[in-house]
Amino acid sequence: MAKNEAANLPRCLASVRGWTAEIVVVLNATTDASESLALAAGAKVHHLPWQGFRDTKNAALALATQPWALCLDADEEVSPALQSSLTAFFARPDLATFAGARFPRKVWFIDRWITHGDWYPDLSLRLVQRSLSRWGGDQFVHEKMECSGPVATLRGDLHHYSFPTLSSHVSKINPFADLFVQQHQARGTHFSVIAAIVRPFWRFVRAYVFKLGFLDGFPGFYIAWATAFGAFVRYSRLYEAEHQKPPHG
Repeated sequence: MAKNEAANLPRCLASVRGWTAEIVVVLNATTDASESLALAAGAKVHHLPWQGFRDTKNAALALATQPWALCLDADEEVSPALQSSLTAFFARPDLATFAGARFPRKVWFIDRWITHGDWYPDLSLRLVQRSLSRWGGDQFVHEKMECSGPVATLRGDLHHYSFPTLSSHVSKINPFADLFVQQHQARGTHFSVIAAIVRPFWRFVRAYVFKLGFLDGFPGFYIAWATAFGAFVRYSRLYEAEHQKPPHG
């Protein structure tokens, strides 16, 4: 599933071309060269309206024709090690007993692969039997693959190039805060000053200390602080949505 991902699609599609039965790319309001690049990589291209992450991904999953589907984002890449693990998984005699498989996802950030903290191993359930699986979770954000059956854990990383620059990471704070506010308004939950103070602090300590984020050098320190700040912004935006008033004398 992609929107204006011409910079990322070639890398993603190259990592699955030649060893998969089909490649399905679903585009949403795309205005760049994504379609031509996908077609050149041998993909079947479909255009679907945006329905939120969860529902659009389910619509995309339904367009696949094979019993098993490997669900990727445009800024991801199957590493050689992961490809080997996936190939070996399909050769297992007990394959039919599994509904899906998960594997670690590793992010390239600034000058290194991030291998600690909140960002790793980030085990991601992405290989699924379509008849036993669907994207669930919240409509707005944090969609999650759900399988009706056992899930295997495989070796090999799914490479994730989510933030080509530090500024691109910062630019995601507000969009995710928008979704956070929508999510809480839909649930009818309200701002909590305790959560606004405690959760950001805990996010930093958990990522940097307990999950060894300090071993990733300065990028690890930045990620922990930025994650904490992002949480603070989200709760502050919820406060704003509930209390904002026009100025008066």
